[in-house]
Amino acid sequence: MDASFLLTQFISGLTMATLLFLVASGLTLIFGVGNVFNFAHGSFYMLGAYFGYQFVSVWSTNFWIALLLSGVCVGLFGMLAEFAFLRRIYGRANEGGFQILLTYAFILIIDDLVKLTWGAEYKSLPRPAGFGGAIQLGDIFIPTYNLLIIAIGMIVVVAAWWVLSHTRPGQVARAAAVDREIVSVLGVNVPMTMTLVFGIATALGGMAGALAAPLRTVTPGAGIEVIIDSLIVVVLGGMGNFWGAWFGALLIGEVNAFAVAVVPQWATLFSFLVMVVVLIFKPEGLFAARKVRKV
Repeated sequence: MDASFLLTQFISGLTMATLLFLVASGLTLIFGVGNVFNFAHGSFYMLGAYFGYQFVSVWSTNFWIALLLSGVCVGLFGMLAEFAFLRRIYGRANEGGFQILLTYAFILIIDDLVKLTWGAEYKSLPRPAGFGGAIQLGDIFIPTYNLLIIAIGMIVVVAAWWVLSHTRPGQVARAAAVDREIVSVLGVNVPMTMTLVFGIATALGGMAGALAAPLRTVTPGAGIEVIIDSLIVVVLGGMGNFWGAWFGALLIGEVNAFAVAVVPQWATLFSFLVMVVVLIFKPEGLFAARKVRKV
């Protein structure tokens, strides 16, 4: 393996990791703040890809405006789903089971809505102007769009960390994750906070779908593959842990990139193998604090 091969696969893995993180960060944000397991998060990713297609390919909207609009539209759709459905099952007995059934129903509904609106055939989305070429580094060519995705991912990481750690809304969201009743007594509108968090999380998934659309085909059911990889990422990092999701995405992205190049016939197994190894030695996730049993 020469240096050019290693660099090519590293960039490819980093691109995949960034897209995975954008999806997984929304998933872990929902779970970390609201303790909601959104099994349909991959469908919001798919919905973002279709909104991106509609804005760019059908309505000829500027790609960057379309990216933001896709995130906003998916975020509003997510807020509506939380307000109209998920809010009604909070605090019930066996809430986790209701969440899985309800969000699985979202998958079926969103898939059918997509087919009714855009049809079942594959769609494609062009890359934004100025990012259709590649940068040459020695003997290798790195697509500029891949570098753009990586840069956007870095910006999201820093921005999300800053919002959660250094702003009042972020601190309120973190406090609500610990004790909703106390936060409510202090005068915070906890239901509205939950709705906004759900909207932001699904908007991140929608933007990830629009960003990934120029690299992949846009098709119904695309969210299933994404949600599986995202769940692996979240489990690796620790449920609800933001930095754990980032590290888990990097790990899975790089493992997949090198596995596809070295042993393509076994590539799909490596993500699950990594997850199994982590769960054996640290079942709560790499970045989650180990729980201490009280005697």
